Amino acid sequence: MPPSADRRVGSADLALIGAALCFGGTFIVVQDAIEDVEPIPFIAMRFAIGAAVLWAFARGRPSSRGLWRDGGLVGVALLAGFVLQTVGLQYTDTATSAFLTYLLVVFVPLMGFLAFGRRPHPAALGAIGLAVFGLVLLTGVVGSGPGFGRGELLTVGSAVAFAVQVVLLGETAHRHDPLRLTAVQVSVVAVACALPGAALGGYRFSGAAVAAAAATAVVATAGGFALQVFGQRSVPPTRASLVLLLETVFAGGLAALAGETRTGLQYVGAVIILAAIVLGEVLPGPLDRTVRVREADLDNGRNRGDVVG
Repeated sequence: MPPSADRRVGSADLALIGAALCFGGTFIVVQDAIEDVEPIPFIAMRFAIGAAVLWAFARGRPSSRGLWRDGGLVGVALLAGFVLQTVGLQYTDTATSAFLTYLLVVFVPLMGFLAFGRRPHPAALGAIGLAVFGLVLLTGVVGSGPGFGRGELLTVGSAVAFAVQVVLLGETAHRHDPLRLTAVQVSVVAVACALPGAALGGYRFSGAAVAAAAATAVVATAGGFALQVFGQRSVPPTRASLVLLLETVFAGGLAALAGETRTGLQYVGAVIILAAIVLGEVLPGPLDRTVRVREADLDNGRNRGDVVG
C-alpha cells in the first residue's frame, strides 16, 4: 500500500475512533434527558438541530449524483435502528440493550457477504468473536438479563438496522461529500420523527432537556455521524463496525468517572474489546503478507520444476 494510502486509512481509523467517542460520550446525557421527555420527541429534536448544524457547513460543498438516494437509504436504516432501539428499551434493561445493539459487529460481515459477496478476513472474524465475548463481560448481560422477549426482539432488529447502515455507508460513502451525505441521512431521521414526536409527548422540553438535545445534536449527531461517514470512505464495513464498538468502552469509562460502579469483569471485558479491535486492525496485514510470500515461493518452485504439495 502506498504511503498516501496508509495515511488515508490511518486518518479514517482515527475518524471512526472519534465517532465512537462522540457516540459513547453522550450516553449519560441522553440517559438523564429521557427521564424528563419522551424518547421520540427527543430524537426528533436532536436530529433536527443536528441537521441544521450540518447543512450550515454542507450547503456550499459539492453535490453528487445519487446523493439523496444513497443518503435517504442510509437515513432510513438509521431511523429504523433508533426507533427499534428506543422502543425496545421500554421492555428491556440498558445492559441487555447495549449488548444486543452491538451484535451489529456480527451482522455486518454476514450482510456484506450475502449482499455483495465480500468474504470477511479470517482475522476479522476471530476479532469479532473475541469482541462479542468482551461485550458479554462489559455489559454484564449473561446471567442477569431479563430473558428473550419483545424488548430483546426489537433490539436485535435495531442491531440489524444499524448493521445495514454501516454496510450501506461502506458502499456509498466514497461517492459523496461526507458532510452532505451525513446531512441527508440525519435529515431523514429528523423529518420522519417530527410528527410522531408531536403525538408522542410533544416538544414542551425543560431547559435541561433542550440543552441535552443541543449537546447531543452537535457532538454525536453532527460530529459523530460526519466522522463515521468520513472514516467509512476508506475503512471496510467489518473493520469499521469493530472500531465503532469502542463506543461501549468509552460509555462505560465515562460512566465510571461519573460515579457508576464497575466490576472487575466489566473492566476485563473492556480490555478484551480493545484487544479485539487491535487484532482486527493489525493482523490482516501480516497474515496477507505471509500468504503472498508463501504463494510466491510455491510459484517459484513450480517454475523451477520442483515437486510442490
